[in-house]
Amino acid sequence: MGVIHRRGAVALGVTGLVAPLALAFTATPAQAASCTTRTGPYQKQVEKFLGRPVDGKQSATDCKAVQAFQRKHGITPDIGYAGPVTWGVMDLMNKQKAVGNKPNKDGKCPVNKGRIACVNLTLQLSWIQDGSRLVYGPVPVRTGRDGYETRTGLKKIYWRDIDHVSNLYNVPMPYSQFFDGGQAFHSVGLSMWNPPGSHGCVNMTTTTAKKYWSLLKNGDDVFVYGRKPGT
Repeated sequence: MGVIHRRGAVALGVTGLVAPLALAFTATPAQAASCTTRTGPYQKQVEKFLGRPVDGKQSATDCKAVQAFQRKHGITPDIGYAGPVTWGVMDLMNKQKAVGNKPNKDGKCPVNKGRIACVNLTLQLSWIQDGSRLVYGPVPVRTGRDGYETRTGLKKIYWRDIDHVSNLYNVPMPYSQFFDGGQAFHSVGLSMWNPPGSHGCVNMTTTTAKKYWSLLKNGDDVFVYGRKPGT
């Protein structure tokens, strides 16, 4: 359990920070240098996503394209194999894109709270709305991995720290806005699709985290719902 020091008080909770960067991106030299000739179980789907000829057979060019995608998003091993993790990331991207500018179409995020930050764990999307009016987003986010799930429910931002550093992982958490114990919105230097996820926080790009910082304040509502794939 992590602790957050705040004006002499202590707030207990898991400090939801991503794993150290070395852990998230670790790949052996052999993995980094190799490119598999094996056809993956999601070969056709991956080929279609990447705009490759869809023949369901691995080629050297296919492998390089898949490998480039894996390296961009921190998917390991990055050997160009069209497996379930790689396709899972692509499938999520497709689902996020399909949402368009109507992230609350299902009406699950409350529209009677005024300004509120919504987090859909199932689609790994977040946005800010005011009543039924969309204020910002939706944007991809990176939430808690299996065993460190971002907790669901209606919450409020209770503490903001623009230069926060995790005392548990000793890693910067810029633009932190805490809403549930040690769980917070904050920026990270990782792809939003980097598996398996954070240690509970809602990770954002720097651009998104800055925007959330400018739009939200202490006391604003946060609503987290759904279930992240794989948890």
